[in-house]
Amino acid sequence: MISKDLSVEFLGVHFENPFLLSSSPVDNCYEMCAKAFDEGWGGVVFKTIGPKHFKINEVSPRFDELTKEGTPFVGFKNMEQIAEHSLEENLHDLRHLKDDYPNKVVIASIMGTNEEDWETLAQLVTEAGADMIEMNLSCPQMTSHEMGSDVGTNPELVKKYCTAVKRGSNLPMMAKMTPNITDMVPAAKASMDGGADGIATINTVKSVANIDLDRKVGLPIVNGKSSISGFSGKAVKPIALRFLQQLRTAAGLEQLPISGIGGIETWQDAAEFILMGATTLQVTTSVMQYGYRIVEDMKNGLMHYMEDQHVEHLSELIGVANKNIVPAEDLDRDYKVYPKIDWDKCIGCGRCYISCFDGAHQAIKWDIKTRRPSIDTSKCVGCHLCNLVCPVGAITTGEVVMKPGTKGNPEDIQIESSRLTHPVQ
Repeated sequence: MISKDLSVEFLGVHFENPFLLSSSPVDNCYEMCAKAFDEGWGGVVFKTIGPKHFKINEVSPRFDELTKEGTPFVGFKNMEQIAEHSLEENLHDLRHLKDDYPNKVVIASIMGTNEEDWETLAQLVTEAGADMIEMNLSCPQMTSHEMGSDVGTNPELVKKYCTAVKRGSNLPMMAKMTPNITDMVPAAKASMDGGADGIATINTVKSVANIDLDRKVGLPIVNGKSSISGFSGKAVKPIALRFLQQLRTAAGLEQLPISGIGGIETWQDAAEFILMGATTLQVTTSVMQYGYRIVEDMKNGLMHYMEDQHVEHLSELIGVANKNIVPAEDLDRDYKVYPKIDWDKCIGCGRCYISCFDGAHQAIKWDIKTRRPSIDTSKCVGCHLCNLVCPVGAITTGEVVMKPGTKGNPEDIQIESSRLTHPVQ
């Protein structure tokens, strides 16, 4: 069995592995967090604790899912707010967790409505034994506009509340950013100016996931109505990776410590977040679907990936892909790559022909008698839509040609990708 060092140091705290439960319904109490620790998670970001004066009153039902072709939980909508337990109960659970699991990392997520709230909560969770603080500046479904993503889109408030937390605690602290913003950099820099030691990103995306066509109302339905709320799951992963890349390449933030969140379900997802600059990885939606046990699959897969990459320590992989994400104007546009059809794999389904004709450049010819496609290189632009829609992986990357008027050696072009050369599983 392969064994690799998955431990990481994040904001001065040692984690036995990078996998954490994110602040959400999956770590709402002692019993849930204890089970997660027993299953092998490296830490938890305990569900957001609010001030005593903010009373939680949740709706029912409060969840919805986005499906595609029978696949559940492609995306997940959540209308739940912060922890519904009393402040005293939450603080008791934090103490209990640290007493029973001293080698696990317990991160307290907090949210206030003003500077006094933030400072007081920071002091209380510190006294309760938390190892770290996460400031929830980004929940999109709060009933108070003094809380959540309405705060996270305002750099001035972000800085002020980060400063307040630092007055109340000397613990390492990360600010949780909202993706409901065009540019995350100003808010992230404001949090650092206010004393934040790192960033957690992303929180959920504001959404309406589905509409009931008969009742003409969004889902879930709450006494005939619905509302905009947070969307998570696999569908938000590209958005999360984009924000990670934006932060890690912004001037002055190149070494920014980041806890990555957003659509992590598999070890491959985890590796992608690490390569884009995340040190720790927070998970919720996949746990709600599959349970805490998925952490073993993610840990084992990540160790095998490290073995394949000849890497001994996870820190060697953090952020190494960022240098290969460049502005659109810097991409090499001097060549194109024709697709190649593997006749031993082709089943004659015609999906490549339909997609190319109806959605691309009519560059695939179709022989009705033999049910075989062929590439018309006079029309093919090398977009590789055909590759992506092939259900059996029969289309891969083929010949590289330089465009007219350009110079270069096709053999020097790097085109190989596991996504474009391996059969669809």
